[in-house]
Amino acid sequence: MEIRVPEIGESITEVTLSAWLKKDGDMVEMDEEICELESDKATFELPAEVAGKLVIKAEEGAELAIGDLICEIHPSAVAEKAADTAPPAEVNETPSNLSSDSSKKTGEVVEMIVPEIGESITEVSIAAWLKSEGDYVVLDEIIAEIESDKATFELPAEGKGILRLVANEGDTLQIGDTLCKIEVTEGPAPAEDSAAEKTATSLATADKANYASGHPSLAAGKILDEKGIDPGKVTGTGVGGRITKEDAMKAESAAKPKELTPDVSKVQTRAFSREERREKMSRLRKTVARRLVAVKNETAMLTTFNEVNMKPIMDLRKKYKESFKEKYGVGLGFMSFFIKACCIALKEWPAVNASLDGDDLIYHDFVDISIAVSAPKGLVVPVIRNAESLNFHEIESEVIRLATKARENKLSIPEMTGGTFTITNGGVFGSMLSTPIINAPQSAILGMHNIVERPVAENGEVTVKPVMFLALSYDHRIIDGRESVSFLVRTKQLLEDPARLMLEI
Repeated sequence: MEIRVPEIGESITEVTLSAWLKKDGDMVEMDEEICELESDKATFELPAEVAGKLVIKAEEGAELAIGDLICEIHPSAVAEKAADTAPPAEVNETPSNLSSDSSKKTGEVVEMIVPEIGESITEVSIAAWLKSEGDYVVLDEIIAEIESDKATFELPAEGKGILRLVANEGDTLQIGDTLCKIEVTEGPAPAEDSAAEKTATSLATADKANYASGHPSLAAGKILDEKGIDPGKVTGTGVGGRITKEDAMKAESAAKPKELTPDVSKVQTRAFSREERREKMSRLRKTVARRLVAVKNETAMLTTFNEVNMKPIMDLRKKYKESFKEKYGVGLGFMSFFIKACCIALKEWPAVNASLDGDDLIYHDFVDISIAVSAPKGLVVPVIRNAESLNFHEIESEVIRLATKARENKLSIPEMTGGTFTITNGGVFGSMLSTPIINAPQSAILGMHNIVERPVAENGEVTVKPVMFLALSYDHRIIDGRESVSFLVRTKQLLEDPARLMLEI
């Protein structure tokens, strides 16, 4: 059987054969991944269409058009191998034939399609299939992980029966495209296989385990490449020893070499690397890039700056942080002070909390604060709803909850939708000063920076104070200079005198 480049989607006319997962002459099983193909939109693995001996026709790195020959699979080789191991009939029986009489097909087929996820989301990628072709699934059982440019979520089965996969891991699909089909059955789940069937299944599983062992998934492979870690040095905990995304994320500490005192006698002339690495942008990174460029091009963005003496807040935290944590179970951080100060200032200057919709200005009588969080896949902006109604410990708890979910890639679409004003803290990475870009369709964003001790002239004397620079970027179409500067000055006033936050004066 000839295996050719399949049709992937509209506008895609060629792909790159990025890697062979099997070698020329290897025996492959049906649906076993044999190579990785890359298009300008996604990377996906190509499965074998039959079992047999692999004959490679295209080399790694080759640019192939749709329909070009990739390899050949000779099924006749399977019979020769099976004659020495087990009867072919037992190995090749499908899961549906192995089912007991108690579970029978009804003839009904449930077709599962990509569901509507949220506004502005038109396509998704299949991050991982949690069930395999031919597996028996029950209603609402999680069968796959679907990834959009905003979040990763689990897909439940919409029926009970035998699973038939239509799309592969890594495929990019439009809303409404078919993901899989479920051949509906009635009665209890299939009974346990007979001893002979178990033997055949274990042989197939062993072959798959040997293939998967030490081989990273797509997500894991990208993480290991970014870290410069050899997959052969990572132990996989997935099915058959496959290296999962979690394994790759944890591999950094284990892969770091121990610092040793160099042996002077063995020191050689240092060689400088000239290697380069090219990687495809992730869907999240592409979306962020597109939106940031759109904001720069479509808004009249301007930034105003001020500085804040952080000593009053730092003294207050030092005095009450232990009793605060003992009572509420969370630490007293800087974010709660800034969010409270912004909520008060936004009520006084509502244009900073507004948004533009065509020719209409939308003013909000609530404050939904978006907080920028650096997640493994890129920058995400979860939202704290009605922040103006929360007290300090409620804000701190919500910040911790959302930041933790962001770093674990578990944020839902509603948790990242909306927001009337954004706060971003580049100071945690050491930033001294920056001009943050507005999070459209919002009209303004506040940038926090690192706290540095600086000489300050006060009452005719020079004293050293812990100072933070604040930057407010705003859309000049909505916000005038008076409003932007007044908002920032009011925020500075509240932060430098925390008692005003408590009394809202």
